[in-house]
Amino acid sequence: MKNKMDNLKYNVSEALELPKDIVLDLPKVILIGNIQLNISNHKGIVEYTQDTIRINSSIGIFKIQGESLELKTILAEEIIIAGNIENIEIII
Repeated sequence: MKNKMDNLKYNVSEALELPKDIVLDLPKVILIGNIQLNISNHKGIVEYTQDTIRINSSIGIFKIQGESLELKTILAEEIIIAGNIENIEIII
């Protein structure tokens, strides 16, 4: 049932030219070099250390690894991470 609903939402977003990340409840990830990562449409923070940050989303958990990582902005709809980002992994 969920797959049919996702297909319907996808088709509606295509027909009406709506952003898929919002219509399909998907995270939007923007990486700026290796110094900043923006994640929109997240579901919360799972782990936070200077070397590892894990963020929950509708598709799984984003695991960000690096050095001197810090949360610059935490909003209900967006998280901004700064530092020396070395690895990004999605755990489904």
